[in-house]
Amino acid sequence: MAKSALEKINPPSSRKKVLILSGAGLSAESGVRTFRESDGLWEEYDVMEVCSVEGYSRNPRLVADFYDARRMDLSEKQPNRAHEMLSRLKNKYPSQIDILTQNVDDLLERAGCPDVIHLHGTLTHLRCEMCGNVFEIGYQSQSDAKCPACQSKKVRHNVVMFGEEAPMYAKLQESIDECEAFVVIGTSGQVLDVAWYAQWFEHSLLNNLDPDVRLDPYFKVVYHEKATAAAEKIEKYVEDLLAE
Repeated sequence: MAKSALEKINPPSSRKKVLILSGAGLSAESGVRTFRESDGLWEEYDVMEVCSVEGYSRNPRLVADFYDARRMDLSEKQPNRAHEMLSRLKNKYPSQIDILTQNVDDLLERAGCPDVIHLHGTLTHLRCEMCGNVFEIGYQSQSDAKCPACQSKKVRHNVVMFGEEAPMYAKLQESIDECEAFVVIGTSGQVLDVAWYAQWFEHSLLNNLDPDVRLDPYFKVVYHEKATAAAEKIEKYVEDLLAE
């Protein structure tokens, strides 16, 4: 159960905790294509054919090819200054910062950020449909992959599809309950209702490229600029909070 507003303002521990949630805008500057941006993947693919349970059931080969292409593309990308900023914060305050992301890329990890919670799965892993084992494949094609635990070749991408549960949402609720500050970087709020979540927090910051009347009014601090441009200010905001 979420904490009351009074408990949020007067937490039992004097050590503040910060929940940092990132979306596609964090990795867009590294060249990782999103679905919703101009010239995005939605213009090239029918999202329900490659990202839904129904689409996967109809044509698993099409879905596998889609994620093989995403994996190959990711291999050529590099973390940007915003990824590096989050890595610095997490390494400096490992028990006071929760890093959660909607992104399925591994750029936070490649920037050296530990304990990243991927709410929608990971592109660089596969999942066995026989035993449920999740294993790393890196940037390779899944065409010849088999599960190292049970040797089954019945494996799939490790990305949550439309129409199935996202198990790590339980961790999101846990972080909402435990943290006093909420920092959101690069998300439209169309998948996760960040405006609603922000109302639970005494301290909140939103960084998106463009103004959004559905989101902006619910946050105490708003930066309308690229994540790399806002990175230094976000880092100072979090540092100042944790120094109180």
